[in-house]
Amino acid sequence: MIVTTAGRTNPGMIKLAEEISLDLKAEYKARKKRSVDKMKEEYHSDVLVVGQNRLELHEAGTSDPFFFHPNSAMFRLKRLKKGESDPLIFAADLRKGDRFLDCTLGLGSDSIIASYAAGETGKVTAAEANHLVAYLVEKGLSKWETGIAEFDKSMRRIQVVGMNHADYLRSLDTNSYDVVYFDPMFEEQIEESHGIEHLRSLSVQDPLSKEILKEAKRVAKKRVVLKNHWKSSSFEALGFHVYKRKSAKFHFGVIEITDS
Repeated sequence: MIVTTAGRTNPGMIKLAEEISLDLKAEYKARKKRSVDKMKEEYHSDVLVVGQNRLELHEAGTSDPFFFHPNSAMFRLKRLKKGESDPLIFAADLRKGDRFLDCTLGLGSDSIIASYAAGETGKVTAAEANHLVAYLVEKGLSKWETGIAEFDKSMRRIQVVGMNHADYLRSLDTNSYDVVYFDPMFEEQIEESHGIEHLRSLSVQDPLSKEILKEAKRVAKKRVVLKNHWKSSSFEALGFHVYKRKSAKFHFGVIEITDS
């Protein structure tokens, strides 16, 4: 992978691109008015473009870039502020001051909502096995400005861990989080979810196993929560109580630690 700047650049952007290239152990290349496609072809490489407000990963063989955006979390936050419920917050029984571990960061939507619900006294950590995705999303969470102070503070509070969730769970003390959450890529694809297809290609798609679940139950003090396609056999196979939602494409499964 090479790192470059957006087409309209400035000294500050160039400096940032050079710093990011060092962080990622990638080579910085000056843009020199070349198109991203031209640079992909010339260097036979993926291209990370450093812009004024975001980082875009342009992979070889793809036309659309991968970048962090909190859009879906913003819709959910607006509903919460209106007093409406959120299915994840309900399933996790997440409250102010709770500690929430998201084992599948992705674009961070669930972590953002969990951080908002847990508040300033809570703690949200998100693990992501793909180090590049972890880096891009962590930068996005720390820099993106929505204009909504509560939302921005919720993003800033999230701690991103760039490692496989199985390894991270094994490193944790017993009962070190109140809720441990899994949102693996669905085996059954949902037609409306075209926006996550690029993330699907970047994600490490390890299924939730009994061994990993055992670690999750050790780490969680209150609940382990699984989000999955409504057709998934994982809920029953792993012993989750399912909160079925009428007409929803996915459900949430819960294991109460006091009952396990």
